[in-house]
Amino acid sequence: MTKTQPLSGYTLPVFACAAALAALRCLREGIHSLESVSVNLLEPQITAEIPIEQASVLKTDTALAVTRSDPGENLDLTRNTPVWAMVELRREGEGEQIQIVGGEGIGHHKAGGGAAIYDYAMRLLRSNLSLELSPSEKITVTLILPSGRQLATRTSNEAFGVVEGLSLLGTTGISQPLSAPGQLELYREQLQQKAELFDCLVFCIGENGLDLARQLGINPERLVKTANWLGPLLVEAGYQGVQSILLFGYHGKLMKLAAGIFHTHHHLADGRREILTAYCAKAGMPADACSAIFAAATAEEALGQLRALDAEFGSNWVDRIYGDIARQIDLRSSDCIFTHTNLHISVGSVMFGRDRKIIVKSDIGDTFLTQIC
Repeated sequence: MTKTQPLSGYTLPVFACAAALAALRCLREGIHSLESVSVNLLEPQITAEIPIEQASVLKTDTALAVTRSDPGENLDLTRNTPVWAMVELRREGEGEQIQIVGGEGIGHHKAGGGAAIYDYAMRLLRSNLSLELSPSEKITVTLILPSGRQLATRTSNEAFGVVEGLSLLGTTGISQPLSAPGQLELYREQLQQKAELFDCLVFCIGENGLDLARQLGINPERLVKTANWLGPLLVEAGYQGVQSILLFGYHGKLMKLAAGIFHTHHHLADGRREILTAYCAKAGMPADACSAIFAAATAEEALGQLRALDAEFGSNWVDRIYGDIARQIDLRSSDCIFTHTNLHISVGSVMFGRDRKIIVKSDIGDTFLTQIC
């Protein structure tokens, strides 16, 4: 029986944009009873109707509107979070037509201090708001998440260098329910279909992996999106008679498998810095360098430190350490499948960085990649 697709919702930037549109219309048209606004999501090219809770003029040329986050059937801590936008008309002055400011609850980057409002959110706001303005009009939009600072303590934002609030992050307006239990059943169905066509499947945790795998020439029909459900899907592949699996993922996610962490969502388990530091020590790295790796805010920062050491001293820490991690990922993944199915399945791995450049391929992973590209 075909499983029902879990209901998707919208990402935080969509609600921020809706609140800004409502505040602007309240200011321009004196409308205080807006029930909803239409937002062109850009990615994908569809229009979403977003409910508005409140809108009011605060003072001359300034209005505030409030909406509430709805991420759909997803395990998302921002569910029902109030999202505010304050819009102020600027009659004079220089600067961009639409200035976007992070207010209370919007995180900022520890390095550099800028608001954690990313490219998609900026494009979404400017595209939708510009349609409401004449060429001579200018506005300042201040985005506010009243619960953002508190909610941020329950995320891994600080590990990624974002402090004192949440990020307006995402590359699309749709919040896919990747962590909802029903999504795992859909992934299982998709894996079962692909297992009938291919002996070797390529597991990609997210969109970055899928995109990079396609760029390398891997047949898209061979790709299996896993989100964080790596363990259950490895086992399912064993049950379906898949002969080999290539794990293709961001190093900060995939290295968790080297420690036997087979659900990679940070709410359930992390350990990236502990894993990387342990392998640094195993490779013989000096204690002070290991301590610096352990203190790194993100896996990407730690990788940067290793690369800097290699560049300065002509060492090969990255190859040695990540090579060891990749081999352990292969072993632990194969063991995971055997434990649950009593079947021996070959698993290889490829890890890449945030720049979408491959860091390391295990020996098995390199062989699989050569065979399928």
